[in-house]
Amino acid sequence: MAGTQRYLRYIIFALVCLILLFFISSSSTVPATPWQSGKPETVKEIGNQSTSPKTAPTTPNTQNELPPATASGSRMNATFVTLARNSDLWEISRSIRQVEDRFNRKFNYDWVFLNDDDFDDEFVKVTTSLVSGKTKYGKIPTEHWSFPDFIDQDKAAAVREEMKEKKIIYGDSISYRHMCRYESGFFFRHPLMLDYEWYWRVEPSIELFCDINYDTFKFMADNKKKYSFVLSLYEYVETIPTLWDAVKNFTATHPEHVVKDNSMGFLSDDNGESYNHCHFWSNFEIGNLDWLRSKAYVDYFESLDHSGGFFYERWGDAPVHSIAAALMLQKDEIHFFNDIAYYHVPFTHCPTGQQTRLDLKCHCNPKDNFDWNGYSCTSRFYEVNGMTKPEGYEKEQ
Repeated sequence: MAGTQRYLRYIIFALVCLILLFFISSSSTVPATPWQSGKPETVKEIGNQSTSPKTAPTTPNTQNELPPATASGSRMNATFVTLARNSDLWEISRSIRQVEDRFNRKFNYDWVFLNDDDFDDEFVKVTTSLVSGKTKYGKIPTEHWSFPDFIDQDKAAAVREEMKEKKIIYGDSISYRHMCRYESGFFFRHPLMLDYEWYWRVEPSIELFCDINYDTFKFMADNKKKYSFVLSLYEYVETIPTLWDAVKNFTATHPEHVVKDNSMGFLSDDNGESYNHCHFWSNFEIGNLDWLRSKAYVDYFESLDHSGGFFYERWGDAPVHSIAAALMLQKDEIHFFNDIAYYHVPFTHCPTGQQTRLDLKCHCNPKDNFDWNGYSCTSRFYEVNGMTKPEGYEKEQ
């Protein structure tokens, strides 16, 4: 009898083991979703076509896992955008690595690359391997990167020669002028950009010093912001002698595009009579593409463009964007990201406040922070908006 019972226990134990093995093997065969497996996206959009580059990474990478809120589909319709040439490959690779490590590995947003020429295979393969989201590569139409027919070529050439003699930075550069004009009025109209509502501009050789643990695009949308910056300063006076006259001509012709609760106080010390040259440094900006594609902004750009200042002077896209944002957006629609630590030669934004820097694992030196320097316009932004300056700013002046 005892032997029979012992035999039955063996049979029952064996059956239980078989049942457990069955459930374990069944659960292990359920395919994981991309964000659960952590595998990077291997299909990359090149231009308007989807391809599968042979060099795209295929090994699991747990660093690409999305947080629950993002995985559930709450990401914004947004992209990074970079204007670059093939020769910029290794400098932009450094920037991509910064953005991915500090921010995008948690969110996997797309990246649009634009060039006035075709991107070569090496540029595509390397940047594709670095970006956690989809990459798209677009060529700029010739009509957006050339002299418009209303520009007097001889006059423009004479201006470049004069600026060269005066040693004005980029004063004799044709390509720099095309770039400023393109960033001012065309990048947001490229076919690849029409798929998106939000953009984050990234340039070669930038650095991010702190972790960014939230979705900046969602922050902008939730708080009804349309334009943002991390650095502000005064523009070179020699490059924009008639820009403000062109702006006043536009506002006189289109007063309907100037909002009531604007930031004129950031731009002018005499209620708009003259320009104080303050602007947001546009090599970093997170903004709303629908605003840039609005009739108000397009009217503004076309008015400035036909005045010829992009070629007869050397208007930068930074003051062009900044003046538009200050006049066409309400004060509370412009945001200063104190917590996004950023470097673009030669200026650094290092978050004010030691605890903020510790919490965000920052590696910037607060002594390098440009915000409260006399040549910065960030203090003016705080004053115009009636904002209290961050704790500890006095120690960093």
